[in-house]
Amino acid sequence: MERYKKMDANTIKLIAVIAMTIDHVTWMIYPGYPKEFVPILLHIIGRLTCPIMCYFIAEGYHYTKNLNKYTVRLFLFAFISHFAYVFASMDFVNWKSFIPFYYGSVLNQTSVMWSLAWGLVMLRVVNSRSVQKNTVKVILIVLICLISFPSDWSCVASLCILAFGTNRGKFKTQMLWMVFYVAIYATVYFFTIDKVYGLLQMGIIFAIPIIRLYNGQRGNNEKLNRVMKWLFYLYYPLHLLIIGWIQYAR
Repeated sequence: MERYKKMDANTIKLIAVIAMTIDHVTWMIYPGYPKEFVPILLHIIGRLTCPIMCYFIAEGYHYTKNLNKYTVRLFLFAFISHFAYVFASMDFVNWKSFIPFYYGSVLNQTSVMWSLAWGLVMLRVVNSRSVQKNTVKVILIVLICLISFPSDWSCVASLCILAFGTNRGKFKTQMLWMVFYVAIYATVYFFTIDKVYGLLQMGIIFAIPIIRLYNGQRGNNEKLNRVMKWLFYLYYPLHLLIIGWIQYAR
């Protein structure tokens, strides 16, 4: 199977960025939960993004030279992205919308970046030498699930990062855990929000063959790698901000 691994991290992340943009623009053009073929298809394409993002957070944990800086960077962009995410959401009312839980339900109070950052912390907790007792680790993981629950993709994104990181090198096991966690998320979505869009969440399975093509390399050009590294961080809040302004200007 190694000969089929043709794609580096930059290429796969670009696929995630394109899929994410399609998904978010679709929410803007087709607000709510329309049942037409086109928005459903576009949202299915959008399901490629979260698994890829989670996978490469776990990979980042393995490859980073400074885990503390990596963690701080994720939380910094989670903070920045919060304002862009809320501004771009259909639930945005006024500046008070930026205050968590001031408006809306307990879900989708902030961006997926919050869940991604806490997923990295989960991985750190599990692999921590300073936290020896498994009972303490389980308690901390449960607490992280509660903290990340109100974000986009809820604590599921955090748990997927944990599954990817703790099962590194065992691709089938990684993907089975991802499908399991997202199936729980889809079930909750199915019974509490919308049945069709609950089923739609399982579109994450289409990300599996794409991740399978990962060759373990970031990219061949070091200068391009540095540019792409910051592009992925900056693009997320920037494109949400643009979407928010377009909606605001209507």
